[in-house]
Amino acid sequence: MGWWPLIRLLPKKTNFTYVKFAAFAAFLSIAAVSASLVSMFTGGFRTNPIEIFQQAAGTPLARFGAVMERGFNLGIDFRGGTSILIEAPQPIDLGDLRTLGGRLQDGGVEVQGTTCRPADSPPYCAIINFESTEGVADTVEALRRELPQVAEGARVLNVDAVSGRVSEELFAGGLIALGLAILLMLIYIWFRFEWQFGLGGVMALFHDVILTLGVFSIFRLEFNLTIVAALLTIIGYSMNDTVVVFDRLRENLRKYKRMPLGELVDLSLNETLSRTIITGCTALFALIGLYYFGGESLEGFAIAMIFGIIIGTYSSLYVAAPAILIWGVKRGREGGEARGAPQPAR
Repeated sequence: MGWWPLIRLLPKKTNFTYVKFAAFAAFLSIAAVSASLVSMFTGGFRTNPIEIFQQAAGTPLARFGAVMERGFNLGIDFRGGTSILIEAPQPIDLGDLRTLGGRLQDGGVEVQGTTCRPADSPPYCAIINFESTEGVADTVEALRRELPQVAEGARVLNVDAVSGRVSEELFAGGLIALGLAILLMLIYIWFRFEWQFGLGGVMALFHDVILTLGVFSIFRLEFNLTIVAALLTIIGYSMNDTVVVFDRLRENLRKYKRMPLGELVDLSLNETLSRTIITGCTALFALIGLYYFGGESLEGFAIAMIFGIIIGTYSSLYVAAPAILIWGVKRGREGGEARGAPQPAR
């Protein structure tokens, strides 16, 4: 890879003072996490969270489900119902499609325009969502017959139907998967390093997950099982990046036993910076291509991953490693002589 010209532009050695800006970065992170939580618990800054809990009854999962329903634009995977994807060779009038959906089935009907790749060119697509799954076959058949009235040549491209019971099971399974992933990462870091590193790593994971959820809540992007898969991938990527930093930090703790901890953190982050940039950019190039050419079903996944990788890189630099400064860490007894500063190579 050394022949690649862009890699040669990266400096072989950097001397950025990350710890100097750790307090400011912590303020930004706390503000962003707080804004995300407010949006998640108030339906995108539109609802009083107390009202949500008053309206929700039953088990804690049901109460949390009410919060999720208000705070996120839940996809059919989590709220249940029928989602029908429609394709047409010409633009689809969403108002006419909404009127048609209201005639075909009682209850809530949602219609949204979407893009069929490539964007802004035929074919054009739209999605119509029904709250009920009853009589799906009859509804789809009637829709096929009457679609030409909305757009000539329009056809039903795909039908997804999820019952309320199945959506609850999928929702519970997604929560369990996220919880177990974070717990296992904590255990892994705890055993591989020390508990101080474990807490720093988990702080970074919660930071990344909450901010990614906040983006989907604030901008009302559709939240479905694909996004849960993206969150799990983000957890793995963020932890992998954090482990690389922690490995170098542990080596330097053994090597420079008298160096102040803040300077040692800066040194470790600078030594791993080029690897972090190359890994992150490589993943981003692939995800940008996935966003533009992956189709509607992968668009949300790509958005979550792009944001997650950027914020995961940030958390490795300004959340996980600087968090060690809060409670300190024991110096290793093995490996290397005590030094006060790195020595130049001979």
